[in-house]
Amino acid sequence: MTPTRIAPPRIVVLGVGNPLMGDDGAGLVALERLQARWALPDTVHCVDGGTWGMALLPEFDAADVLLVLDAIACDRAPGTVVRIAGDQVPRRIPPHLSPHEINLHELFALADLRGTMPAIVVALGVQPAAVDWQVGLTPVVAAAIDTLADAAARELHALGVPVVRRAADPVDPAALPLPVEVREATAHA
Repeated sequence: MTPTRIAPPRIVVLGVGNPLMGDDGAGLVALERLQARWALPDTVHCVDGGTWGMALLPEFDAADVLLVLDAIACDRAPGTVVRIAGDQVPRRIPPHLSPHEINLHELFALADLRGTMPAIVVALGVQPAAVDWQVGLTPVVAAAIDTLADAAARELHALGVPVVRRAADPVDPAALPLPVEVREATAHA
């Protein structure tokens, strides 16, 4: 009898935002930095979601674990790295609070309705300082991008994903600082 092979969970790291809207592009920059700073196994699928909107639904459908990197307005000091997980991830984010076209609230709601919401959903983000028509991040948010990327590596490590720091000085992902936990009532992606 041949042993049954169980496929590893499909983990999607989704960077979202609009790089033409200042700090709203933080999720995209953090995704790039995560890939540059950390060696990730093939089981981790990194997606530059930009402003793809509903075209991202297949990524939700295929994921067992969804890690979203984004700018998250949560009434904290600009540059604060935050974490929202599980049921705390808003399934209905008012559209006027998010200047980019991805409409995560619609994707989460549709995935919920279709029964395709990933089993584990975590949003990591940084409190923006300015979301307006400008290219590039504000200095305070740019200074937090390494922390956000490292928080993503720590999250993956906690899920059992073997992540390895690319730098000459290896870092244990478990030793990295934790982001601030945020509750649904105060977070807006």
